[in-house]
Amino acid sequence: MIVKKAKFITSSPDLAHCPDFGLPEIALLGRSNVGKSSFINALTNNGKLAKTSNKPGKTRLINLFEFENRYIVADLPGYGFANVSREMQNEWQKNLEEYLLNRSSLKLYIQFIDSRHDIQKNDLQMQEWLEYHNLKSLVIATKIDLTSKSKILSKVKELEKMTKRVVLPFSVNDKRYNDEIIKYIDDAVKL
Repeated sequence: MIVKKAKFITSSPDLAHCPDFGLPEIALLGRSNVGKSSFINALTNNGKLAKTSNKPGKTRLINLFEFENRYIVADLPGYGFANVSREMQNEWQKNLEEYLLNRSSLKLYIQFIDSRHDIQKNDLQMQEWLEYHNLKSLVIATKIDLTSKSKILSKVKELEKMTKRVVLPFSVNDKRYNDEIIKYIDDAVKL
């Protein structure tokens, strides 16, 4: 299953510049280079829809995409290492926090965690922040195809235990995980 109709709408530096689309929104959160933009491209089967890069910190704005004329997906700047000044990182954090807490159309927060590595301190901090603010969130375990097949289930269970959230595996190269992710998103935006 793929999203058949998706398009890039606009980029905004902060909440004040984000248009109101009258549609539910989903925020994509995660470390720099965890695979948020690749996730958009994989779900839409369009490798050029969201810009990707091997260089951390490439996404610097709130990038908004419309899926199926039903909901908006917000690709957000990553947290963690980015080759930008501390001042720029602080500005991103301020703008993102304002967007995440004050955007009334947000219905689901998806946190991306790289399944190849142990969970990072800033991943746990983001999870605690989501929990503190009582925000409905899901965890996507990215790059799952690079985890040995015998360890995929245990990796998902480990992340579920650590984050106390639903964890769904995802791979850019293996589309079998997409149906469950799309169904979860569809159900979340109906609420």
